[in-house]
Parts: sequence; structure tokens; C-alpha cells
Amino acid sequence: MMIKRQILPRLRQSLAQFPAVALLGPRQVGKTTLARSLAGGEAVFLDLERPADVARLRDAETYLESVSGRFVIVDEVQRMPELFPVLRVLIDRNRRPGRFLLLGSASPALRRQAAESLAGRIDYLELAPFTLDEVGATTENLQKLLLRGGFPESFLGPSDKASLRWRHAFIRTFIEQDLPQLGINIPAAQIRRFWQMLAHLHGQIWNASQIAASLGLTPPTMRRYLDILADTYMVRILPPLHANLGKRLIKSPRVYLRDSGLLHALLGIETLDALLAHPIAGAAWEGTVIEHLLTHAPEHAQPHFYRTVAGAELDLVLETPAGLRAFEAKFGLNPKLSRGYHQALGDLGIACGTVVYSGEDIYRMTPDANVASLQEAIREAGRSA
Repeated sequence: MMIKRQILPRLRQSLAQFPAVALLGPRQVGKTTLARSLAGGEAVFLDLERPADVARLRDAETYLESVSGRFVIVDEVQRMPELFPVLRVLIDRNRRPGRFLLLGSASPALRRQAAESLAGRIDYLELAPFTLDEVGATTENLQKLLLRGGFPESFLGPSDKASLRWRHAFIRTFIEQDLPQLGINIPAAQIRRFWQMLAHLHGQIWNASQIAASLGLTPPTMRRYLDILADTYMVRILPPLHANLGKRLIKSPRVYLRDSGLLHALLGIETLDALLAHPIAGAAWEGTVIEHLLTHAPEHAQPHFYRTVAGAELDLVLETPAGLRAFEAKFGLNPKLSRGYHQALGDLGIACGTVVYSGEDIYRMTPDANVASLQEAIREAGRSA
């Protein structure tokens, strides 16, 4: 089953403008499949996990010069940081757009490596797991996406059991193989325990001391582990909005597992019925909504949450040149708003927010709250420019 990715038009635009484009995202999210769909018969595809392709690049300048008229795709490019200065030399000789598409799964390291050599020559895009608009906005797909998450092999699995088996295998491979290949040497049992702890604290305020005490480690070690999972697209660190309002604000970030399917695998949730009965269901929906909205939000939108000590709170605030846009996630078909929602809008001077629930109808709940389906909220986030 071939699913058209919503990033494809933007990827084509970047390739038409920049000599190099980096498509980043977690392992197994579909970067290679998407790249191959762009590759014509003359394209050169190099996978840096294949020894034969690594051998071709032992003298990278000579080899890439020999294919200079062709579209070159380099997969797992973070494995060969010494390639970036070579790409700069080749691009400076011929700044034709669309020469190189670089696929990578470790964002900060790759960005640092590329920034030193390819500044002004490269654009960065992120491929996220499937979103509802890509798989089709039906109730069945929404439920499946919430339970299984958006990794293609997980979402498209023939059954919930098969999907869960894939996710457990992904987690094991990520911990035991992917992290060491990135030069991250942490005992597998330790990082797994930390990841599971984050799953239980999904959507909550980050408290390094609390987690460190539970795991018998230090707060700086906990922050290092958190940054590793964020850098590899497993975790989202959502910062608070530091508005100058004279309010006592929560200053620590919130932490979410970015894929609900991995969240449920780590928590041992196997079926939709089990999820609906689990206390994490509301937070799982909140994280799913946030990931969908941020995948579709304009590039310049800066995401935050808002919370004061007094209880005013919003799940997501998008900061754009046009102003602040507020979103609140509510799981279920009869969303109810707390006083804190209305207070937060008043604090920030936002006339009306969007309440994203798991139903399909769209309606005005109160003068300051529009209720929307996830599909409609995606469109709303995209209009936040």
C-alpha cells in the first residue's frame, strides 16, 4: 500500500531551490521509500549501511564528480561526516539545485556537521510518521493511528498483534544497535528503563530529580538521556511559553513520546479496548494531537505549552508572526473545558482557541472555544501563518 506523504510537495520545492536537501527523521519512518519515489532511472542511490556503497565513497570527490550530472541520494549520511566538506567543494563548482538528497536519522549531529560545510547550500526537512490526512480521515484509521502510531510498518501491519511485535522489535533494535552506531554507549537496560519511565510520565512536566531518584542515577545523566531520545526523534521536549505577564509560570518543559504506538508498546498496551481503559488514554491523545499539529504547522511557528502556578493552562500555543494560536486536546466525544483554559486565553490575549477532540463534528462550544476534529485542526494549524 503506497501512501502519499504530505511533505512531498515541499520536498520537491526544496530540491528545485537548493543544491542539497537533508530529509531527517527517525529510523523506519519512510525516508528511503519517499526518496526512491523521487529517484528517476538516472538517480544514484548510496546507502552508507552497505559496505559496497561505503567503498565507492573512499575517494568521495572523484566518485561524486563522475556522477555530477545525476541526482544523488545518500542514505544514513550521518555515518560519514567527512562527506560534508566534499559536498561543499562539489556544490561550489556547480550550484545546480537538486544535486543531493541526504537522508539522516540523528538531527543535531547531522545539522552540526552540515552547518560547518554547507551553510547556504542546504535545506532541512523532517519526515514524521504517518498523520491522519495521509492515511485517510476515517474513524477506523484514527483509532488505528492512535493505538499503533504512525510508523509505516506498525500502522500497516496485518493485525494489532503483528503491529505490536514490530514495535517491540523496533525498540530493541533502536536501543541495542542504532544508538551504539551513533556513538552513544549507554547500557541497553538503563536506557530502556529510562524510556519506560518517560512513557509513564508522558505529557507531564520534566522533573529530572524525580526520575533520577527512581532510577538511581544523577539529574545531569537523566537530561543527557532525554536529549539523546529527543535528538533521535523518539521524544519531544515542549518548552513553556515565557510570556512577560507578571504571572508565576511553570518553567520546566513537558515531555512526550512522539509516537503513540511506541508509547503503548512501552506501557504494555496491546489493544484499543485496553487503551480506552488505561489512565494514559487522555495523555496519549494529547501527544498525538500535538505531533499532528506540529507536523502541519508552518516552519516559522514556535511551539510551546502555557501553564501558571495558579492553574491557567493550554496544551499547545503556536507562536507565529501573526500572533499566538491556542490548541487544547480533549479525548472523547463530549469535551469539557476547565476554568484554566479560559484563564489562559485571557492571560495571553487570545480571543478564541481550538479544542481538538476525537469526534468528527465542528462547532462553537463557547465564545472562546471552537471544537474541531483532528482533521480540521490540522487545517487550522496550517493556517497559523
